[in-house]
Amino acid sequence: MEKFNLWFESIINALQQPIYWWQLLALSVAALLASMANKKLQLLLEAQNQQSVGFRHIAVRSLQRLLWPLSAMLLLLPIKAIFEWYNLPMQLLQIAVPILLALALIRLSIYILRKAFTVSPLLKSSENFLAGLIWFAVLLHLAGWLPLVLEMLDSLAMSIGETRITVLSILKLVFMIALAFTIAIWLAELISKRLLQSSHISPSMRVGFAKFSKFLLITLAFLLALNAVGINLSSLAVFGGALGVGLGFGLQRIASNFISGFILVLDRSIKPGDIITVGDKFGWVEQLNARYVVVRNREGVDTLIPNENLITSEVINWSYADPNVRVIIKVQISYDDDPEQAMALMLECAFASPRVLRDPIPTVRLMEFADSGIELQLRVWIADLEKGTGAVKSDINLAIWRAFKQHHITIPYPQRDLHIKSGWPPLDKPEQD
Repeated sequence: MEKFNLWFESIINALQQPIYWWQLLALSVAALLASMANKKLQLLLEAQNQQSVGFRHIAVRSLQRLLWPLSAMLLLLPIKAIFEWYNLPMQLLQIAVPILLALALIRLSIYILRKAFTVSPLLKSSENFLAGLIWFAVLLHLAGWLPLVLEMLDSLAMSIGETRITVLSILKLVFMIALAFTIAIWLAELISKRLLQSSHISPSMRVGFAKFSKFLLITLAFLLALNAVGINLSSLAVFGGALGVGLGFGLQRIASNFISGFILVLDRSIKPGDIITVGDKFGWVEQLNARYVVVRNREGVDTLIPNENLITSEVINWSYADPNVRVIIKVQISYDDDPEQAMALMLECAFASPRVLRDPIPTVRLMEFADSGIELQLRVWIADLEKGTGAVKSDINLAIWRAFKQHHITIPYPQRDLHIKSGWPPLDKPEQD
């Protein structure tokens, strides 16, 4: 703390000298002019960026992030030349130029690093924070204040048993974990993209390899980060025991869903794109995640089904072995009509929907003599159940209706025959008192 106080007093004494105020004024003018120019140029670049795609879009976005520090640095260069011309001290100006250059490089590096990952709101919102944090560390290093700040952070400590915990060690641990996780996630996404481009691996195995590699890399990153900051990995035995107790009491469902996710991937019973029914939920599988499966229905609603439910309950997989599904259209005709003629007309109407397959061929069956009429069934096959069956049935029913109208075949109304026996039962005469 004594060094920190001396350092702080030296800054106060320096600020009391007029020459430093002239340098601060020059820095403020350069920052103000750079901000005004940045505001105007950002509007022009944003208008250009609305029509740009691909590499041009990335180039414009990169230029937007470099605009302010580079413009401020360009404005400082002539100011620095003026100070040199008049032999004026310019310690602050000499530090400001590399600081602005470092800020430009850091912002560009953070943006390129973010483009290497899947875009997420957390990553986008933390971009400026990460750039500012790294830039602040570079600022301390260029000013020569970084060793003093590190020494001060190391002096803020507390002891737990024989272990001394300092603020500096905590910051190192957080930094190492963040760096290790960043590299691990980047490698996991790179492996996932390579697997998705492979045509020799089934979709379920791609998801399985991607999940396993991500889990393995993150685990290794965490262990390496702990080892890098000097934490003995054998001390994690206590944490592992506590985690096992937690899994036994409160986290068993989470562990069950996690393990069930790996089982679903490895046995390839369900894969992305499959059409399934779980209970009363029908839809196609959008994603296989570590804890749940995303199933989207025809209304565009996503249902998150825990992996454990898919293992322990009955699941109908409509596209497990064959994507072809049979659709049945039921029609009744009157007993006064010819069923063979009606069956021939129904067979002609089978291809009223373009989604009906020609192989297997459509068929018509006379199923039963029902109460209201003769029940016929037209059976057709489709290969895109994810689009639903409503449109197919509607097109075929409309074609059958027109064909029956043209050939005078009647679709009967529901009817019941009521037979009344002749005569009425005698009425009981009331007894007279």
